[in-house]
Amino acid sequence: MSTAYQATAEWARAQDVADPLRAFRDEFLIPPHEGRDSQYFCGNSLGLQPRAVRDAVAAELEDWGALAVEGHFKGRLPWMDYHEFVRDGLAEVVGALPSEVVAMNTLGVNLHLMMVSFYRPTPDRHAVLIEAGAFPTDRYAVESQIRYHGFSPALSLIELQPDEPNGTLSQTAIERALAEHGDRIALVLLPGVQYRTGQVFDLKAIVGLAHAQGCMVGFDLAHAVGNLPLSLHDSGADFAVWCSYKYLNAGPGAVGGAFVHERHAHTEHLPRFAGWWGHDKHSRFRMGPEFVPTPGADGWQISNPPILSLAPLRISLDIFHRAGMPRLREKSLHLTGYLEWLVQTQLGDLLESVTPRDPSRRGSQLSIRVLGGRERGRALFQYLLDRGIVGDWREPDVIRISPTPLYNRFEDCVAFAEAVRAWGQG
Repeated sequence: MSTAYQATAEWARAQDVADPLRAFRDEFLIPPHEGRDSQYFCGNSLGLQPRAVRDAVAAELEDWGALAVEGHFKGRLPWMDYHEFVRDGLAEVVGALPSEVVAMNTLGVNLHLMMVSFYRPTPDRHAVLIEAGAFPTDRYAVESQIRYHGFSPALSLIELQPDEPNGTLSQTAIERALAEHGDRIALVLLPGVQYRTGQVFDLKAIVGLAHAQGCMVGFDLAHAVGNLPLSLHDSGADFAVWCSYKYLNAGPGAVGGAFVHERHAHTEHLPRFAGWWGHDKHSRFRMGPEFVPTPGADGWQISNPPILSLAPLRISLDIFHRAGMPRLREKSLHLTGYLEWLVQTQLGDLLESVTPRDPSRRGSQLSIRVLGGRERGRALFQYLLDRGIVGDWREPDVIRISPTPLYNRFEDCVAFAEAVRAWGQG
């Protein structure tokens, strides 16, 4: 694919023909709009449905009907171990050891479960560091955990304030906050990708700084997993959580995931909310009164796996395995780079991007503001939606457009640019 960009449908079509990942688009259902495919730029909010999902879910329904309870042991993919069928795929996508990951619950639930273990405040070290404007789930969870432990968010919640022009955070700002407050911070909780700005955070650098101050470190990877190559194990993070319905295409309300670093795999003194499914699988059915956790992330499970929610994730992870995160990242750099070029060179009198220009500091997302203010932004967002160009709106004034490499094309980016230009001339 060429990086000498041109703002024509012909040039974009040539890039799509040369795209080695182009066939993966056919594995997804593209929502129609007036007899054609829509331009769907919302994989950062809800990924598209893989075509193979329907058969995968139907197979589990068939086994349920034919085998009932025996499906736990005699199904085509026995339900007792079903969460293990996605383990290697998850580990590959997030850069972890298989024993460090587990598919369970949803993101908010997993965040609370991880904080039970990794937010252990003391009178001297009780603060939590998050970014200002964090996704509400993170802020709500942190504030409630702080209050649960008898502290006040007014004193124990530290928010990193943006120090860059478009509301992003420099590494220097993180360093400065940890140097100033590190001795009273119990937990650093930051995103892999900031949902509103699209900024990517350097996980390993943050872990190094925080651990040097004696802080635990966790990450919300909702907008990072399936978007960027991650190296969770090598980052040294204590834990991470994510949802699977965005870039991982596992469906609305899909089962989430969690990572616990292997150094905590056998740390039985860590408090946790225990459940039967987290008990060591080799003795689980002895029904003993003493909880013996399964080593690794599996030991944080509480309940049995949701089979009908795991089936779509299993299908999507197979697609990721075949596509490969390095190739997906390479295409993402080209595709997002092209969209940014169009915004700057063709639409600069109408739009501005607040996402970092450095490709290493962003994923498959541009957060765009419309010049002229919020009401013009809302008007453009609705104009695009009415024409089958689907992004999403985030208050107070951002349109998020996310060209996802598994199914978006260069032609989609041109269609977006042409629609914006027509709106501006209307």
